[in-house]
Amino acid sequence: MKRKLLGIIDATTYHEDLKDLLTHRSLAALPFAGRYRIIDFILSNMVNSGIRSVAIFPKIQYRSLMDHLGSGKNWDLNRKRDGLFFFPSAIVDSEYNRIGSFDLFAANMDYFYRSTQEYAIISNCFTILNIDFSSVFKWHLQSGCDITEIHDQRGSSLEIYLIKTSLLIKLLETRNQTGYTCMQDVVNDPHHGYSICQYVYDGYAVMIDSIKTYYSSNMNLLQPDMWKQLFLRERPIFTKVKDEPPTKYLKGSKVTNAMIANGCLISGIVDRSIIARGVKIGKGSVIKNCIIMQKCQIEDNCYLDSMILDKDVKIEAGTKIIGTPGSPYVIRKGTKQGALMKS
Repeated sequence: MKRKLLGIIDATTYHEDLKDLLTHRSLAALPFAGRYRIIDFILSNMVNSGIRSVAIFPKIQYRSLMDHLGSGKNWDLNRKRDGLFFFPSAIVDSEYNRIGSFDLFAANMDYFYRSTQEYAIISNCFTILNIDFSSVFKWHLQSGCDITEIHDQRGSSLEIYLIKTSLLIKLLETRNQTGYTCMQDVVNDPHHGYSICQYVYDGYAVMIDSIKTYYSSNMNLLQPDMWKQLFLRERPIFTKVKDEPPTKYLKGSKVTNAMIANGCLISGIVDRSIIARGVKIGKGSVIKNCIIMQKCQIEDNCYLDSMILDKDVKIEAGTKIIGTPGSPYVIRKGTKQGALMKS
């Protein structure tokens, strides 16, 4: 692209329905698909589209997000010029908690003034997709629009916007006069005076805004056709690299239709589940329709169905817990669950 794009990721969103998984982390840092974090998808989309300057705006519980992103090396963003920028918000309590908050951006105006990129992509942090922004950019130039809003196949907004950087700066500088608090205010105002177009993305896309969508979107990846829509060889999804040994499958173990990351020790039965790094599953235990996050320990003779275990959870021997796909049972990070019946 002759005229480069600036990447802006709004990582301030908090969904109340996900509170059990967001006690110790931001939504952007929520694990997904066994070895990724949710932000990996939009960040990788930007990098794969040739974007070399990305600003991330978090608000609360962002320590794990900073630890995950580091210097941006895993996304080739540890650069002397441009690269990855992290702008924690000083605005903790704000009524404006919508995507593209102008108050948050305006607190870092120097970044926008110094940027050499003529256009900017503004995105939320919780949309899972694999999109080529260079194609969106070409379409935007041909359409002659002031702002392009990306929609899914059903016509719903994905809360991702393409805008000229100079226009974004103008919107930030005049926000007190116009009353606009975010990008959504601009596109939803019938009297804004700008030409706004809708780009329809026809690939797989899902917005993680509840336990139900988090669970179903993870489990959908066990279907090969769904996996192939999201993980493309020509546009890989990057994440933090962790060097761990291969998973060990001990005698008596059985695995069917599952995704299992490195460093696990499997002695039981795993069926239609997603298992993250370093998980231990004991002898005689049965894991079905579950999402098990990093370093969980499931002792012998347990039965777990339709559950989400956050990181470092310990399930004691003989425990039986049964949730439902529509309402999976969630165990918070670092807790211990004793032997009981839950259905």
